Amino acid sequence: MRIKEFDGVLLDLDGTLIDAFEPIVGAMQQTLAEFGLPAMSEQDIRRHTGRGDCSMTALFGEQKEEATQRFIAIHDLTYLDNVQVMPGAETLLNFLQSEQIPTAVVTSKGQHRAEAQLDVLGWSSYFKAVVGKQDGRASKPDPEPLLIACAALDIDAAKAVMVGDGEADMKAASRAGCFGLGLTHYFSEEELEGSGANICFHSLNEVYKWLK
Repeated sequence: MRIKEFDGVLLDLDGTLIDAFEPIVGAMQQTLAEFGLPAMSEQDIRRHTGRGDCSMTALFGEQKEEATQRFIAIHDLTYLDNVQVMPGAETLLNFLQSEQIPTAVVTSKGQHRAEAQLDVLGWSSYFKAVVGKQDGRASKPDPEPLLIACAALDIDAAKAVMVGDGEADMKAASRAGCFGLGLTHYFSEEELEGSGANICFHSLNEVYKWLK
């Protein structure tokens, strides 16, 4: 598959386009401590995030709803601070914009939080759609958010590329019928391919070169 063979690109946000894990990791570590659970390393928290919401909330068992609300309350105090652009992100986004390829963000981050982070970065104009977490909307690895994004871009899911760094991204892409491009930041190539990735890369610069 190359640029003339697909009609749109879907991009995960955290760990793919940006590194905004500092507030996520801090909020999770504090929530674990408050609920009397063992501390986790940053790497483990990043990997849990990449598996989807179900992996994170399962840590808290019957207290998962209360823990989720506490995590969100802590996270929202700092989620716009220290948002780092992943290497190659702007090169890729500028390329997609110059080629007039319809592009959307598909993230498990809350809708308004994702939009706020993109606005802070000055990136809102790159995307025709932003599909984040909302009440009543399934999150990755469910394919629903990818299908919503494809509908917003007015493209067939089978003609869409999904770029993401987590197992949840690749599972959602496979279930939606999208072509999955996995980034091996926190998961191995074997893990991502086992979750449905068609091809894996080490960086967005490699994704850009492949698409170009």
